[in-house]
Amino acid sequence: MSIDPADGPAAVVVPAIAAPSSVACVRSLGRRGIHTVVVSEDAEAAAFRSRYAGETVVVPDPGEDLVAYKDALLALAMRPDVLTVLPVREEDVYVLARYREEFEPHVETLWPTAEGLRRVQDRVELFDAAERAGVAVPDTRLLDEVDDWDREWVVKGRYTLLADAYVDDVPPGRSRDPPSTQYLNGNRPDVETIRRRNGHTPIVQEFLPTTDEYGFFALYDEGEAVRTFQHRQVRAYNYAGGPSSFRESVSIPDLGEAGRALLDELEWHGLAMVEFLRDDDGEFRLMEINPRLWSSLPFSVRAGADFPHDYWLLARGERDRIVDDYEVGTAGHLIRGELSYLHSVLFDEEELVERPGRREAFSAVAGSLREHPRFDYLRLDDPRPFVRDALNALR
Repeated sequence: MSIDPADGPAAVVVPAIAAPSSVACVRSLGRRGIHTVVVSEDAEAAAFRSRYAGETVVVPDPGEDLVAYKDALLALAMRPDVLTVLPVREEDVYVLARYREEFEPHVETLWPTAEGLRRVQDRVELFDAAERAGVAVPDTRLLDEVDDWDREWVVKGRYTLLADAYVDDVPPGRSRDPPSTQYLNGNRPDVETIRRRNGHTPIVQEFLPTTDEYGFFALYDEGEAVRTFQHRQVRAYNYAGGPSSFRESVSIPDLGEAGRALLDELEWHGLAMVEFLRDDDGEFRLMEINPRLWSSLPFSVRAGADFPHDYWLLARGERDRIVDDYEVGTAGHLIRGELSYLHSVLFDEEELVERPGRREAFSAVAGSLREHPRFDYLRLDDPRPFVRDALNALR
C-alpha cells in the first residue's frame, strides 16, 4: 500500500538514534506505504538500514550544534510532502518546542510549547504539578535544601537535558545530558562538588527500595488523551534500574488514573512516557516524564499500541481512526539490553540495591527468551537494523 500524494502531505521526518524507537517508527510507517525521511548525524544509524526507510539524510549533531540541527529539520519540514516530525529524544523535542513558531507554518506541530516542555524537563516544576494533580511523589528537594543527610538519597539532574534555556553554563546552541544518577548512603556528600559536576543545582530524592517499575504511555491532543498504553518493567539494562530490557503489557486502573491525572494537569500535547515506581503499599510514585517517544517503543507497537501510526493519523486530522486498545499480557525483549543486564549482575556493585544471584539472573533471562521470543530489533522481514545495531554496539 502507498499513500496517494493527492491526499496532501504524508511523509514523516524520523530522527535515527541508537535506541530502538527510531527503527520502530520507520517500520510502522514504512510498511503502510508512508514515506519516512530518516535523519541522523551518524551515517551508520541502524534505522538507515531498514528496508522501510524511504530516504536517509545526514544532519548536524544536536549535541554539537542545536541551531544547525534545528535548521536541518526545518529545511525538511518546509518540503511540501512532509506532514510532521516525530520526536524520539530530548534534543528533538527541545528543538521542536523552542522553535515551534518556525515549524508551525509548514508541518503539524504535535508537541508542546517551550513553556509546556519546561514543566516536564524541569523536575522541580514537574513534581510541583504532580502534587497539584494528587499524584504520589518521593520526597524531592533541591540539593541546597537537604539538612538530614543520614537518610538514603538519590541525586538527579534538575533538568533532563542541559541546554542554555535551562542552565547558564551551557553555551548557546549546545546541549548535553545531565550526569548519571548518584546514590548516597547516609553520609553527608560534598555539596559543592556535586553542584559543579552537574553544572547546576540538582535535585535530591528519597531512595525507594524497590525496582518495581511501570510506564504509562500516551498520545495527547491539546490536553485530551487519544491513545494510552501501560507496561511493567521486568528487567532493565542494570539490575538497579534504567531503560527496560524485558517488559510486559499490563492494564492497571490506578496506574492509568495517575498517568492521566498528571498529563491532564499539564494540559499535555503530544507524546509522553510517565515513569512510576510502585512502593510496598501498592502506590504508584512518579519518577519522571519522557516528553517524546521511548526506547521500548517496538514493544508497544508489537502489543498493539502503534504510536507512530496514531501520531500520523492525528497529524492528518483522522483522530477518529485511532483505536485506544492493546493486548495485555504480551512480553518482549531488547537483546542488547538483556546482555547489559547480565553484565551488570556479573560486574557492577550498586551501593543501595542488592545484586541478584548470578545463577538466578541467567536462568530468568534464558527462560523468558524461550517463553517470549519477541524482540525490539530482530525481525526476519527486516534483519539489517539488528545487524547494524550489533555492530554499532561493538564499535
